[in-house]
Amino acid sequence: MGTRTETRYVYEPDLVYAPGETLVEWLDEHGMTQAELAARLGLSAKHVNQITKGSAPITTETALGLEQVTRVPAEFWNNLELSYRAHLTRHAERERLAQDIGWLNELPVSELVKRRWIAKGAAGAERVREVCAFFGVASVEAWRDLWQQPAAAYRASKAFTKNPGAVAAWLRIGEIEGSKVECEQFSKSALRALLPELRSLTNETDPTVWVPAAQECFRRVGVAFVVEPEIRGARLNGATRWLGPNKALVQISTRHKRHDIAWFTLFHEIGHLLLHSKKETFIDDDDSAGPVEQEADAFAARGLIPSEHQPVLGQLHTTEDVVQFARSVGIAPGIVVGRLQHMRWWKHSEGHELLERFDWPAS
Repeated sequence: MGTRTETRYVYEPDLVYAPGETLVEWLDEHGMTQAELAARLGLSAKHVNQITKGSAPITTETALGLEQVTRVPAEFWNNLELSYRAHLTRHAERERLAQDIGWLNELPVSELVKRRWIAKGAAGAERVREVCAFFGVASVEAWRDLWQQPAAAYRASKAFTKNPGAVAAWLRIGEIEGSKVECEQFSKSALRALLPELRSLTNETDPTVWVPAAQECFRRVGVAFVVEPEIRGARLNGATRWLGPNKALVQISTRHKRHDIAWFTLFHEIGHLLLHSKKETFIDDDDSAGPVEQEADAFAARGLIPSEHQPVLGQLHTTEDVVQFARSVGIAPGIVVGRLQHMRWWKHSEGHELLERFDWPAS
């Protein structure tokens, strides 16, 4: 549900001549020997010979000397040297990346191509390079350091344990999209004060309406809110992390098509922001467990149906009761039904006519 990054193509010639070859051409053209050039530069003949063969670089000091001797600007020699060394470095990089092609099998590459996060057609080392660029890392080793040694909250998710590549890709998309959102500085008190307004948005069941409205609300309190379709294998409901000391990111997936589940997930992620450490990243799936996730669940339950109203839940027996109660609390009736079913006070066959189902808009 956001724009894709622009694919950029960099011209990389297969063959770049060493600066020394241009220097040899100049010497031949002007009838000067390497020994004479060395004398004029104040360098050894051996060193000049190494420059002509490309085994020794043209330093900025040597480039200034060549400018004096050849009347060719130092910038010309510097640029030749820079281009040549960059070419050698990229060649070495391609050889290194070619050894990591197997890493691509751990990642949802075809899905990223389909979503236009990486370009079509690349293969081998170039594909490894593109995927590294997508993740914002310089090497596969760096990627493993970031994603295979995760914080405890990551390990709490079975989805991460089963398919870290898919989870990493989904989270990375959220980071990219979230970084584009311009927010006010994060304020915990302002986020708490926002809860009634968010609750009222639950009465709007069309995601093309309530998602942008919620995004604007969050933006005002320092939170980037991103909705991103799930990636096959990730099986995530949502995630929360910090993009900086004053900017948070809440990301939910389009995995579930029920209005009440989407809003419970959203309030669950808000719970992480208000209750838990900025140093952690929280990823939530159907199997997430532990005290931290339980605290976020409890917060979501209270956030959607405030504590003072919860004793009434046990007295709701008909859909008419639910509608009247939801109206008094200011939330959508389907959220109340979802809570009653979750508490097993109602069977899953009860109240289904109040549960709103929808299709998320295409991203």
